[in-house]
Amino acid sequence: MINQVTLVGRLTKKPDLRYTSEGKAVLNVTLAVNRPYRNSQGTSDADFVLCTLWNRTAENTAKYCNKGSVLGVTGRIHTRHYENSQGKRVYVTEVQADSVKFLGGRPAEDRELQSVMTDVKR
Repeated sequence: MINQVTLVGRLTKKPDLRYTSEGKAVLNVTLAVNRPYRNSQGTSDADFVLCTLWNRTAENTAKYCNKGSVLGVTGRIHTRHYENSQGKRVYVTEVQADSVKFLGGRPAEDRELQSVMTDVKR
């Protein structure tokens, strides 16, 4: 059986790197992935996909990416569940990332830096 997914999307917020009690780096991010068609209003809808990155991939993504960065993620779909504080079982479907490609820079910061550098050169 095959369980493989490839996504290209933008980070919805600044990455927040954490470490497990065993010292492994873990990063949970949400990718906004545009759908390949337009809705009745003529705009594209997006799906928001939870992705989990581990170890060096997590550290590098947190270091070099920011809200709005474009990432290509290849991984596998994983489902899990836990009991919340009300005792209800909550199911989570996410992508466990095997590899991440940085397809764009940090949009807002890059534009600001380019603007400053252009002003300095003049």
